[in-house]
Amino acid sequence: MSEGTLIESQEERPAGGGRRTTVNAERKKSISILHGPNLNALGSRETGVYGTTTLEQINAALRELASSLHREIGIHHHSSEGELIDAIHTAAQRGSAIVINPGAYTHYSYALRDALAAVTVPKIEVHLSNIYARESFRRRSVIAPVVHGSISGFGAQSYLLALRAAAAMLDEIRD
Repeated sequence: MSEGTLIESQEERPAGGGRRTTVNAERKKSISILHGPNLNALGSRETGVYGTTTLEQINAALRELASSLHREIGIHHHSSEGELIDAIHTAAQRGSAIVINPGAYTHYSYALRDALAAVTVPKIEVHLSNIYARESFRRRSVIAPVVHGSISGFGAQSYLLALRAAAAMLDEIRD
């Protein structure tokens, strides 16, 4: 069975006689990491704010942690708002949890917000810097109200904390 498909269980029927939909075990292990615009410049971009860790170093740490958590991850970087929206829908269709750093889209992208609001998989917003301690225009996240949680201000560790949280949320999904 391919990743992202639902298994219909005919043996277990809830009261009322309908079929109960269960989540494939592979799906419970899958997490999509979505990097937004300008994150490809990490390590050299505003190092006083974002540090010197590169995106590839973050991705390597994510892969290592995912392996130790027995999770499959897909890592994607998109500078385009539309590509991020497509990635959100693709992840949700596969049943993957989503860890997303929307970058500057955090503060004004209602399209990205709406895409996240439309999907029911676990979703975590992540930021390297503490957006609430930065410039006033960065202190508002239109994403935060439609995700399960936000992690910010811990540098590259923010991603690792978000990955752990997503894995824990997937463990809560009952078959």
